[in-house]
Order: sequence, then C-alpha cells, then structure tokens
Amino acid sequence: MKSIEVEKVIEPISASDGAGVKLKRSIGVEPNYFDPFLMLDEFGSENSEDYIAGFPPHPHRGIETVTYMLAGDFEHKDSTGGEGRMTAGDVQWMKTGSGIIHSEMPAMKEGKLHGFQLWINMPSSMKMDKPEYHYIDADKMSVHKDNDKQIKVIAGKFQKAAGPIKKHNVKPIYFDVELKEDKEFNFEIPSSHNSFIYLIEGEIKIGKRKHDKVKDSTLILLTNGEKLKVTALTKAKFLLISGKPIGEQIARGGPFVMNTKQEILQAIDDYHNGNFVKQ
Repeated sequence: MKSIEVEKVIEPISASDGAGVKLKRSIGVEPNYFDPFLMLDEFGSENSEDYIAGFPPHPHRGIETVTYMLAGDFEHKDSTGGEGRMTAGDVQWMKTGSGIIHSEMPAMKEGKLHGFQLWINMPSSMKMDKPEYHYIDADKMSVHKDNDKQIKVIAGKFQKAAGPIKKHNVKPIYFDVELKEDKEFNFEIPSSHNSFIYLIEGEIKIGKRKHDKVKDSTLILLTNGEKLKVTALTKAKFLLISGKPIGEQIARGGPFVMNTKQEILQAIDDYHNGNFVKQ
C-alpha cells in the first residue's frame, strides 16, 4: 500500500472578499485549481472591523460552496427563499447549480469569527441542475473520539462515524481532526483522489519522508497514494479534504465556474438581464 507524502507546502496569502472581509486564501491562488477543488478560504478575526461588512447578495453558478463555522454566527439568505443562522460547528453545503443569489452576513457585532469556505467544482452534466442544500447542525455531526484524537466527519467515513453527504459525484472526504501531542492519525484514501491537509493550529509530520516544517494556517498538498499517516509534534488541529477529480476543462469568471468562456458570458448576461435564477 503506497504511502501518502507531502507534495507541496503553501503559505496562504492575505486577501479580502465580499464587502471587505479579511481572509487567508490558499487554493484559488497557488494552486489555482486542485481538481475538484476551486478555492479554500480561512476567515477569522476577533476584530469586528475585519468581518462586520460580511458578504452582501452575490451570485454563483456551476459550483458547490461548503461553509464550516468554528466560531461566531452567520446569517444566510438566498433567492430560493431559504434562510438560516449558522453557529459554531455548523456546516452549510450548497450546490449552486444553475444559479443562486445569496448573502452571508455576520449575526454578531463583536467577538471571534472563525471558519472556512471551500469551493468544489461541478461536472458539466450537473452545472445547470436545480440548487440544493445540506445543513449540518453541530450537535448532529458524527464524531469519532478516542484517547488519541477526535474526528468530526462532515463527508466520508472514519470507522463508525459517517458524514451526512451521501452519493456525491466526487466521493468527498472532509474531516476536522484534533490530535494529541505525539499521537498518530492513520487513514486510507482512494489512490484516485486528490487530497490536502489544512493545518489550523499546532505542528505535524506527514508520511515517512522528511518535509518542510508545517505549523499553523498552512495548506499541504498531498501525493496520490492509499495510506495517510499524520503525527502530531504538538497538539494539533487540521482539516483533511479529499475528492475524486472531475477531469474537465474549466472556465472561471468571478463567482461563476463553467466549462467554456461562452458559458461564463451567458451567466453574466443572465445575471444582468434578470434571467439568472431558474425556478
């Protein structure tokens, strides 16, 4: 069984999105695309000026957005009439399909806000499907816990803990792992998958080979293989995210990701002409 090793260690860049929310962006910069993953942002601050303006109404087409809250509250509203409040530990998995206009605004004026947003590509056959949602409440999330570690399972399965995202085309794995110092996390991943770890805090070693030091808010792209071994050099917390590549050409235009430039231009035209949201 082939060991999974570190392919590349990437320091996220400081960026802003929405109405000026400060964040750290990794996927979406370098690499620009890690099939099927289009973007990964970490947003977090105890200074309300860094997040209070939020993400006012904006459109999406052709992607999935996965928002995972670690701290703070966000209110969501969208063009389908859906609305809700995300609190610490909650996940919103949104398949935008043919098009949706939504807003994500902080439901707090002070305190710590911390979370992640991941963009996943959709295959051409699904890009114009009807939008779909999965809301995962923190208290309903499957969790594996033993003397060495705790694993919150958003997608995929770890031992008896299974995530609620089923029959997904990229067969995603999305774990939030907390590992005690000097303990190991071992997991088998399909060799067909592209995988990465986002280290939130602490210091870890991955695989058998020597690699650059990785500590706090770092993106680690992994080689293809089957056996993943992570050792915590200090108490550590990280996301493990993995998915089967789609293998299609993509065209990007801001919040739209399609297969051709013409489809991007059509999305822009639909949005400006009021034909964007398909009921």
